[in-house]
Amino acid sequence: MTHEDEGHYSIKHPAGTQYDPAVAAALIERAADGRVTCTAAHEIATAFQVAPSEVGKTADLLEFRIVECQMGLFGYAPEKRIVKAPEHIDQPLREQLERYASNGRINCATCWKIAADLGLGKMAVSSACEGLGIKVKNCQLGAF
Repeated sequence: MTHEDEGHYSIKHPAGTQYDPAVAAALIERAADGRVTCTAAHEIATAFQVAPSEVGKTADLLEFRIVECQMGLFGYAPEKRIVKAPEHIDQPLREQLERYASNGRINCATCWKIAADLGLGKMAVSSACEGLGIKVKNCQLGAF
């Protein structure tokens, strides 16, 4: 979504798209100033045993902006993104990213899996992606 689309997130979904009222209530409870953090959204997905994309869709339909991406890719002020390329990328991480990346892209869920498998923070993985020129795509919440 572009800056001009801010506050019009529901247009990403077909007219009449429904959401789970319980998930919506949880989002409303966790939101502040029309914003909900990536962490809160994922916690809600876990608590309600739904896919993160379902929580993201609900956030869109409620016109909530998702902020503070756990990978540092969006939702921070004033920089917007806080991820930076590292000076060094350990070989096991480099190998995993190169193994799973396709056409210079890798999806968010795969980055999270790599982080868990290697015992790293999510930002360490996204930083390595920056250093290797790999774009993280397909946000689990549908933000990008």
